Amino acid sequence: QVQLVESGGGLVQPGGSLRLSCAVSGFTLEYYAIGWFRQAPGKGREGVSFISSADGSTQYADSVKGRFTISRDNAKNTVYLQMNSLKPEDAAVYYCNVRIWNIDYWGQGTQVTVSS
Repeated sequence: QVQLVESGGGLVQPGGSLRLSCAVSGFTLEYYAIGWFRQAPGKGREGVSFISSADGSTQYADSVKGRFTISRDNAKNTVYLQMNSLKPEDAAVYYCNVRIWNIDYWGQGTQVTVSS
């Protein structure tokens, strides 16, 4: 079955960095686009970054452009989100997502806390 497992979250000071990982199974990663989303307390889930399947092109929310980098390693069945220059407003639960045959699959999320 399709599974996505996020890891790499934690507590970091403002200005710090984290690298999130999304390990996938149950489907062939190279054929699917993957998205990273986040949800802060009291807010809706928002798209952060996406990476396509075909050419690896990427998209970023304006709020993270220039600070976050999404990448994929199809051989390791893993998608990464490198987060630099973290701000308190980046604190949220981060989820990875894949849509297969119009069905959205989500991981359990990983908590990112940005605080001094």
